[in-house]
Amino acid sequence: MLPAPDPAAPPAAPVDYHPLIRQVFAEMGKVVVGQQQLLTRLLIGLFTGGHILLEGVPGLAKTLTISTLAKVLHLHFQRVQFTPDLLPSDLVGTMIYNQNQSVFEVKKGPIFANLVLADEINRSPAKVQSALLEAMQEKQVTIGETTYPLDLPFLVLATQNPVEQEGTYPLPEAQVDRFMLKVHVDYLKKADELEVMRRMANLSFVEDVQPVLTQADIFGIRQQINQVQISETLEKYLIELVFATRRPADYDLVEFAQAVQFGASPRASIALHRASKAVAYLEGRDYVLPEDIKEVAADVLNHRILLTYEAEADGIRTQDLIEAILRKVPIS
Repeated sequence: MLPAPDPAAPPAAPVDYHPLIRQVFAEMGKVVVGQQQLLTRLLIGLFTGGHILLEGVPGLAKTLTISTLAKVLHLHFQRVQFTPDLLPSDLVGTMIYNQNQSVFEVKKGPIFANLVLADEINRSPAKVQSALLEAMQEKQVTIGETTYPLDLPFLVLATQNPVEQEGTYPLPEAQVDRFMLKVHVDYLKKADELEVMRRMANLSFVEDVQPVLTQADIFGIRQQINQVQISETLEKYLIELVFATRRPADYDLVEFAQAVQFGASPRASIALHRASKAVAYLEGRDYVLPEDIKEVAADVLNHRILLTYEAEADGIRTQDLIEAILRKVPIS
């Protein structure tokens, strides 16, 4: 039997996880080149429990980054290639009849992992999207008449190709809204692509990374992020940013008054709050600055704003609206 803790003993000093986080970036750098922003966004999602949608042309190391991160974090990783003939049971699992024992047994699907890569998520029909929706929102899966909780941390990282749209299914708005961040992955710089070419052209190159963080560390970091302070002024600023996506005319954004069909949902306010605290934490601060909010505003808002057909025909982009909001909405 363990001895009772001494009430007079001083409280244990909080663990400083920042050296370990820097080591995560160092280990990732052994394999992935030039995707610092992508990695930062993945860590923000992981540390705050938010799913991430990655959009970019093929060959930008989206899948490699995610699989390597799973190794560095020592988490269970599963990759699912979404195709038009994919069934919900292929994702969550199904009941299989055992002839020897004359009973039905549950065979769990690849969704039972810590990091789930939904590759080319927009290639599967709505029935598969709905099966993924329960897992993303409720952190649980129902097979037959039984509901099974998923292992935590649980994070869905989905990729979609913006170029090739033939044979794809647009994601339902309800599911898109479940993604905390939508990150646009762009081409590498020349120096970075030169380094990638040299590494991958070497037939002896080995993806050798070492685990750095444990599940306990991740939850410890999550708890410390929760302690990051954000002032009431900045909390009100977050709300103003979200409301400006719904009613641009109220914020003197007359040129966008007829451009917005639907603005960001209340989930955007929550995601912006959590993400800005995570940015402050990764910067080594225990308080949020306006710059932290602006750092992640586009990734939080860009997939939650639905423009009208007229606005798209006029060449208005969601990014244009977000940039105008960040310039126009004051901090008061």
